[in-house]
Amino acid sequence: MEPLALSINAAAKALSIGRSSIYGLIKSHRLEAIKIGTRTLVTTASLTRLAQSRKDA
Repeated sequence: MEPLALSINAAAKALSIGRSSIYGLIKSHRLEAIKIGTRTLVTTASLTRLAQSRKDA
């Protein structure tokens, strides 16, 4: 089963960008994040949407 959300580090690695860039994308609402306790996780669906939108551009 594919994970529904990834840590900030895993999301950054998946997109080959830095952690600050991930936080910037979350702040600009281009990535969807969820909080579970103190952890911030990025949904894999939002990562896929972002990658697809860049591919189409």
